[in-house]
Amino acid sequence: MGSSSAFILICLLHCLLAVTCGSLMMFYMKDVYKLGHGIETTTKLLGSTPHDQLLIRTSDSFSGLLLFAIGFLLFMVAFVRDRDFQAFFAKGCTFLHVSMAMWRVYFERRVEDLAWDSLRQTVGDILLATSWVSFLVYSWREKYD
Repeated sequence: MGSSSAFILICLLHCLLAVTCGSLMMFYMKDVYKLGHGIETTTKLLGSTPHDQLLIRTSDSFSGLLLFAIGFLLFMVAFVRDRDFQAFFAKGCTFLHVSMAMWRVYFERRVEDLAWDSLRQTVGDILLATSWVSFLVYSWREKYD
């Protein structure tokens, strides 16, 4: 398997993850919150007044739409054959995932209701970054062998 097909595979897996999570965020927000956070934390996260609830639902819908669009972008990028672009894109994605993990460690864990979930999400960010790093290592090995 060449580095090009590894890039396609990683992009398509990330695309599938982003589109699925974005769709769930847009249409099944309460159910996803209950599954991920529990019922008690979900009631806190969804707001106490109707105005707060509307703002939170709207924000989550737009976040889900953005994640869906990112998944669509990953699908389009998956079929680019330029090795330099693939390496550049993989480095950018690695930086993005590491930055998100650092954000969760330094800021999100301070939110009492999200402290446990931020640890789990940080591990997920590190795993996603690792997939891009493995692609970079594989392509470097193939380039210099």
